[in-house]
Amino acid sequence: MANDGRETVITGIGLVSCLGEGADAHWDGLSAGSLIVDESTYAPYPVHPLAPIELDRQIAKKGDQRQMEPWQRIGTYAAGLALDSAGAKGKAELLERMDMIVAAGGGERDLTVDETILAGLRTAEDADTFLNTRLMTDLRPTLMLAQLANLLAGNISIVHGVIGSSRTFMGEEGAGIDALRIALARIRAGQSDIALVGGAFNTERKDSIIQYDFGSYLKGRYRPVWQRGPEGGLVFGSLGAFLVLEAREHADKRDAAPMARLSAVLSRRSSRRPGDVTASLEASWQDLAGRLVSDGLALISGATGAEPATAEERAFLAAHPEVPVRATGSYIGHALEPQFVMNVALAALAVNRGTLFSPGDPSVERPMQGPLKQVAVTGIGHWRGEGLGLVDAA
Repeated sequence: MANDGRETVITGIGLVSCLGEGADAHWDGLSAGSLIVDESTYAPYPVHPLAPIELDRQIAKKGDQRQMEPWQRIGTYAAGLALDSAGAKGKAELLERMDMIVAAGGGERDLTVDETILAGLRTAEDADTFLNTRLMTDLRPTLMLAQLANLLAGNISIVHGVIGSSRTFMGEEGAGIDALRIALARIRAGQSDIALVGGAFNTERKDSIIQYDFGSYLKGRYRPVWQRGPEGGLVFGSLGAFLVLEAREHADKRDAAPMARLSAVLSRRSSRRPGDVTASLEASWQDLAGRLVSDGLALISGATGAEPATAEERAFLAAHPEVPVRATGSYIGHALEPQFVMNVALAALAVNRGTLFSPGDPSVERPMQGPLKQVAVTGIGHWRGEGLGLVDAA
């Protein structure tokens, strides 16, 4: 860590969630403690639904919109917002050098086809032949391709013209942490000058809700993340989050104003034995101890509400009572792959404004006194993966 290489700044932010689209909508929503939860559509499981967006504003061609699944539309839209924010939209010479790292899950199911096939299997004389025939004839080719996680990156390239190197990471929360970690390392090492990094998640789909319900990870009714208790769980939220990261000198040459500096991203993967999450966070915290400011430091938590990880993160926070904490999952929900990127973006907004948004649960969160200079960001996977980022004022 003694020689970090080139300074890396955040010059573009693109966000969509239940709070709306863009930096201001998210800042205003968090500052007001806005709570937007749908507790009926997927009952008994609440979700934070995506706010209405006009796809034409970032995905001009209807044909492009139609061939994407919802999560791809969300991500492509958020990526366009980030490019606009960075002043990079439509600049071919810049976009052809822009690298891209996307954190993504798999594709979405065609539930109508699934239900029809399952119903037919009950009466089919030859179940294997019936299944193979229906899969070949009922599934549209784009649905089969949509199972490829890297189609989000492909759609961003097609729609927005980002044609530098491309990488797609899978692995739930850890994918978002490592997407930022690798992008930061490449820029510091001089292997990249500018990168688009982020991901998207569509929670408004029955197949995903069923999958995580089978794993006993969902919460039957809404509560703030710190109040879900020993039987806690996830409350999903649809969101897209992308950042434009850039070497400081590269940003200066094109007169792009930095919003914040991304100083560190650390990634770990503990065995998740009792106490492992607390120990993992503390180890990362100590790794960053030499660069943490003594005054003006806050922490944005990616706590999911799932146990025992959330209780163990809370134990870590209790060991650092001097640091004001905010958990965004209470307001935007949990979105797996893009969650860490979203919270780093919100940290950048906070240090750019020099203040922290309003506290929620008073048992963990409290008002912050004085100007904000630095934000640490935690990312604790509901099942695996721990990360810690550091965002400084630019």
